[in-house]
Amino acid sequence: MKSTMMNVPLTTAAIMRHGSTVHGSATVRTLQPDGSVKTGTFAEIGRRAAQLANALRGSGVTGDERVATFMWNNQEHVEAYCAVPSMGAVLHTLNLRLTPEQIVYIGNHAEDRVVIVDGSVVPLLAPVLPQLSSVHTVIVTGDVDLAPLRRDGLAVVGYEEFIADQPETFDWPDLDEQSAAAMCYTSGTTGNPKGVAYSHRSTYLHSMAACAADGLRVSSDDRVLAIVPMFHANAWGLVYAAFLAGADLLMPERFLQAEPLVRLIDGEKPTIAGAVPTIWNDVLHFLETHASYDVTSLNLVACGGSAVPLHLMKAFQEKYGIHVVQAWGMTETSPLASIARPSASLDVDEQWRLRATQGRPVAGVELRIVDDGGNVLPHDGASVGELQVRGPWITGSYFGEDEDTDKFEDGWLRTGDVGRVDERSFVTLTDRTKDVIKSGGEWISSVELELLLAGHPDVLEVTVIGVPDEKWQERPLAVVVVREGRDPSPADLRDFLDGKVAKWWLPERWSFVSEVPKTSVGKFDKKRLRSSHSDGELTVVEI
Repeated sequence: MKSTMMNVPLTTAAIMRHGSTVHGSATVRTLQPDGSVKTGTFAEIGRRAAQLANALRGSGVTGDERVATFMWNNQEHVEAYCAVPSMGAVLHTLNLRLTPEQIVYIGNHAEDRVVIVDGSVVPLLAPVLPQLSSVHTVIVTGDVDLAPLRRDGLAVVGYEEFIADQPETFDWPDLDEQSAAAMCYTSGTTGNPKGVAYSHRSTYLHSMAACAADGLRVSSDDRVLAIVPMFHANAWGLVYAAFLAGADLLMPERFLQAEPLVRLIDGEKPTIAGAVPTIWNDVLHFLETHASYDVTSLNLVACGGSAVPLHLMKAFQEKYGIHVVQAWGMTETSPLASIARPSASLDVDEQWRLRATQGRPVAGVELRIVDDGGNVLPHDGASVGELQVRGPWITGSYFGEDEDTDKFEDGWLRTGDVGRVDERSFVTLTDRTKDVIKSGGEWISSVELELLLAGHPDVLEVTVIGVPDEKWQERPLAVVVVREGRDPSPADLRDFLDGKVAKWWLPERWSFVSEVPKTSVGKFDKKRLRSSHSDGELTVVEI
């Protein structure tokens, strides 16, 4: 028996049409360098997206050619999010925090044809542009000097000039919902970055999951502060979710430090925000010394990218009434895969215990844990193995790569995360496979040590890496940033851990630094720390 339902494809154009018509009065508000806020309505953005699509078509963009963005979170970037995939091209968000070598590799691997670049980051793009062999057009936002970008055979034009006089309507094509809409590349902490091509269908379904009650609950009553960069897994899907739900979008542009963010929250009253834990740690630290700002408009903060310390969640809840929700995902999962939303019927202590996990899979995502022999392990809260996931917005392969048997197994994505799953399907991740510390034949979880140490009142940031040990093969090294005016000793911090973990987990090696190096997406860069340690660049105290 066949269905009698209409076969309407799920595409970004459908998201854009819905947002720009049904929710045309919703706004995108972008922080400006002078502290003011630039505002554009969804209806206006729909018209400007049509102008951009017409101009791109006129410049020779046809089929599924890649249009790259090298941009912060702002209105023009939202317009590209709407226009590029909806016209049938592929939006490729270039991570402007990567090294020049990585940018060149990614741009050429994706075969980018056009680059839309923020005027503020022209100095980052100009030196690598001659090496981007497939690019024929560069479009620059803002009033800046275009001369550093010019070279023979390359068209360079200002964004407003590019879309001026173009029609405000576009004949959006009927697209195959399984065709590629956007591309993001992994951060490349091991080997070259790998491309993930999101389909129109996966983007639409992921947006619905973000709006769902067991997701981020985005609705037309919300104003969403998208701190997570739009070049990081499509800003966790917040832009498309906002268009689908009719929520206002608040964009911080390049002003991602604690002070401008707190000022923005105080002035613009967002209700939902998303960013990695290091951002919220900085915000909390700023608020502790600047009590005059009001951040209580925030109802929900989606936090992920790395494990969220329990003390951070409790501090925001108890001091400001802000509910920090831990979510888990990766570039390959679009990224939302699980979220920690325990039932309100549970007692408070149990709720907090579950909120400290990576949560349960959202509807549409399946997960399992597998041991080294490929055996599927029970969800008993005790068995530990590698997390594997599958679902309609989980990638099944990497763009332009031969089949990667190390990452994909029987239709499942091997995440590289190690952890356990309890009877309620709440996931607790204990490490990355490449970061787990094997000491004397037994595993030590660097993540659990980090989360505990982060709860010490004198600790601002902390990460733990495994370092070689003659007797035990590996031992943990705790790398700590202390709060201003504090001076804890290694013995103080070790005593703080005593009784919370097994004795043999307690680190003997400690290093105090001014800042923990971070990756392009704000995670602690353990690869760089291990390299610094092996090169003798870290001062290590042994107790």
